[in-house]
Amino acid sequence: MLKESESLLLRIFIGESDKYEGKNLYKYLVEYLRKNHFAGVTVLRGITGFGKASKIKSSDLLEISSDLPIVIEVVDTVNKIEELKEVFNKTDMLGSALITEEKIKILRYGTE
Repeated sequence: MLKESESLLLRIFIGESDKYEGKNLYKYLVEYLRKNHFAGVTVLRGITGFGKASKIKSSDLLEISSDLPIVIEVVDTVNKIEELKEVFNKTDMLGSALITEEKIKILRYGTE
C-alpha cells in the first residue's frame, strides 16, 4: 500500500566549475545534504544550456567545456527545505545560482 505525502522539490541550477570551500559546489552540497539527513538528492549534468549571462555551455566535442550545466534536485519535507533555504540565505554558498521550488506528492519512498 502506498503512503502518499506532500513534500517539496528544490532545484538548484549551477555550473560544473562552481566551487565552495575549495570543493566542487555540487559535491559539497551532496555531502552537506547527506550529513544533514535530507531525504534525497540527485545531481544531473546537462549536455548544453545557458544561464543569466546567456553564454552557451556545451559538451560538443569541438568545443569542450569544463563548466557544463548542473542541476541539483533536493526532495524533503517542507520544514527541511525551509531550513536549507535559511542556510543558503545566511551564506554565499550558491553565488549566482538559480533556485526553484515546487510542491510535490511522494507516492512511494521504498525501503532498501
